[in-house]
Amino acid sequence: MKIITVVGARPQFIKAAPVSKELRKAFNEVLIHTGQHYDDNMSKVFFEELGIPLPDYNLKIGSGSHGAMTGKMLEKLEEIYLKEKPDCVLVYGDTNSTLAGALAASKLLIPVIHVEAGLRSFNKSMPEEQNRILTDHISKLLLVPTKDAEKNLEKEGIVEGVYNIGDVMYDAVLMFKERAKAKASLLDKLNVKENEYILTTIHRAENTNDIKRLKNIIEALKESKEKIILPLHPRTKKFINDYKLILNENIKVIDPVGYLEMLMLEANSKMIVTDSGGVQKEAYFMGKPCVTMRDETEWVETVEVGWNVIVGTNKDKILEAINNFKPNNEQPYIFGDGKASEKIVELINRYIK
Repeated sequence: MKIITVVGARPQFIKAAPVSKELRKAFNEVLIHTGQHYDDNMSKVFFEELGIPLPDYNLKIGSGSHGAMTGKMLEKLEEIYLKEKPDCVLVYGDTNSTLAGALAASKLLIPVIHVEAGLRSFNKSMPEEQNRILTDHISKLLLVPTKDAEKNLEKEGIVEGVYNIGDVMYDAVLMFKERAKAKASLLDKLNVKENEYILTTIHRAENTNDIKRLKNIIEALKESKEKIILPLHPRTKKFINDYKLILNENIKVIDPVGYLEMLMLEANSKMIVTDSGGVQKEAYFMGKPCVTMRDETEWVETVEVGWNVIVGTNKDKILEAINNFKPNNEQPYIFGDGKASEKIVELINRYIK
């Protein structure tokens, strides 16, 4: 049986590492990289260090508006689907690559498998929210990571083909956590020690494209006086320069890092401050308090259990959380057992039969 997997962004490469390993034990997998993340530090390094098979196709569609990018992907993906004739198409998450991969398959009546289905931020102004809703409504197998995701689908009338398998990113953390420790020399290069710095990421368009929101974030980080390690996304770097924002010496800017280095930085930080969905989860997996600089999150469970706090981009709220937020309870078991990848193979086999 042939499965086409569509990836395009950093979080999807991470998810593909454990899942592709299991898929290839049972099926013929064809891997398509749309090129949505095309910078070497955001793309190539992940395939190399995680041992992900090189893509069978690289569409190299890495820039443009949402509509233009999705349209180009649709055209190219349809050509490949007609050539390869897959039995099903597997997509991850909520990017333009996700929607294009699912929509092209659906129009050709190829069953769509959506890994990380059912997530909702309930903010439809986010492109990601639109992508995940549309993908869910045209998928045949909806593989959810949490109970809340399952409930979200039920509220929208989607009950068939829904399975709670746990989170594939938890699989990836368990798979690579030990290897990540070998990257600890980076701490010496950055002149920081374990539990004495805050790891920060800023990349979401709602924050980078808005001068007021980005300025508030930068000012809060500066005023915190904490040691901040900031792997800087290319888009964020561009807007910081465009807006002429000045960083303090307490903020150590570094290039985007590979997955293993990121896991190591997360594991050794004292807190994580981010606007990334994936990093919120990794903070939880690493047992680190997380401050989320967004107005909402699709990972509501991490907030409900007291390990994540939503602060938006209000400078005072960010500062207050950095200075005072401390989880006061043990972490409950909410993201599965680390065997989501194996369950995906079992469910695909069952669906096809």
